[in-house]
Amino acid sequence: MERKVIAVGLASVLLLPACGAAAKSDSNTDPAKINTVATVAASGETDAGSIATPSTDAKPTSPRSFTLLASGEILPHSPLWRAAAVNAGGAGYDFSPMLAPITGHVEAADLSICHLETPIAPEGEDYSTDPLYGVPAEIASAIAAVGFDRCSTASNHVLDRYPRGVDRTVDVLEAAGVSQSGMARTPTEIEPILIHVNDVAVSHLAYTYGTNGIPLPADQPWRTRLLSAEQIIADAQQAHNLGADFVVVSVHWGTEKQAEPDNQQRTIADQITATGLVDLVIGHHAHVLQPIELVNGVWVVYGLGNLLSNHPVADHWPASTQDGALIEFKITLPGDGNVLVGRPVVTPTWVDKGSGWVVRAVLDDLTEPRLADWLRAELERSLERTDAVLGLFVDDAP
Repeated sequence: MERKVIAVGLASVLLLPACGAAAKSDSNTDPAKINTVATVAASGETDAGSIATPSTDAKPTSPRSFTLLASGEILPHSPLWRAAAVNAGGAGYDFSPMLAPITGHVEAADLSICHLETPIAPEGEDYSTDPLYGVPAEIASAIAAVGFDRCSTASNHVLDRYPRGVDRTVDVLEAAGVSQSGMARTPTEIEPILIHVNDVAVSHLAYTYGTNGIPLPADQPWRTRLLSAEQIIADAQQAHNLGADFVVVSVHWGTEKQAEPDNQQRTIADQITATGLVDLVIGHHAHVLQPIELVNGVWVVYGLGNLLSNHPVADHWPASTQDGALIEFKITLPGDGNVLVGRPVVTPTWVDKGSGWVVRAVLDDLTEPRLADWLRAELERSLERTDAVLGLFVDDAP
């Protein structure tokens, strides 16, 4: 069926009939926050549309809506563990103070999704950093404490600790009350499921371009989802057959340090959004911010940079690896078979290494009149870099 695109200010509005999908409009955050714990086991196929997709059998209902927030990458390098040990006073590790400044933003969304790039070290094993990661389990409690409901876990490091690392990571996140997509302890766990947010059935899928040369076990190829347009399309169709109202896809892709999407990103984004089965795409891996674009009427966030990391600027990493973004969308199902996806709103973040790897909400801190001169200067430089990539979407940018 024919699509109709309507521009509304800086937002583009896509109106699709019920067999297709969605629409865009400006909107504000709903402050209500719920945990997304209801799940449904997966199997099936579907037809759907673009910026958001009702199921083919969708019938008019009362209006429903929810807000979705996604963050940049959480990559706990060894300096962060040492700082977390200091925070804990020598009794384990406490990453919570690092994430605390963004708590209000994360908790305000109905569904908040982080990206945990590294596996958690199995019990009894030493911690490690690049190139093969295994991080303290306490990162999961910090993720939960700041308000994240769910994480994408598919990354090039997913097999750094082999299947036992996958098992440990999912176990620890689950114990902390955080669900995930991208790792699997069983064959069924990698399949699409539904989570229910404000009576909206959401399916969150996650994929990685590779596993750093570590092959998936021949008898356990389901441990993660490797990136291909065909796999995403098949999973999204399965999610819609389950009854998904909305499908969001997290993708670990792109070229490190490169702010522009590469050919693979653009090709896959075009292929999966053209089907009408994928409603929103959230990307990671480059460790720097990348653009947000409408592709076939679907918002594609190519890369959200780093939320928490320690890429050493003195060692060939750009200063922009300290920049990240929280991105928020309001999704509305008006009850007519369509789905409205609001224009993205970006909250810039910056990793303050000098203060203990504290993640600062840049615009929040810049309103503080007693802010130290050095910190104000760093935040202003970070905001300038972020504006160069995402300025049209930055909330209350100067």
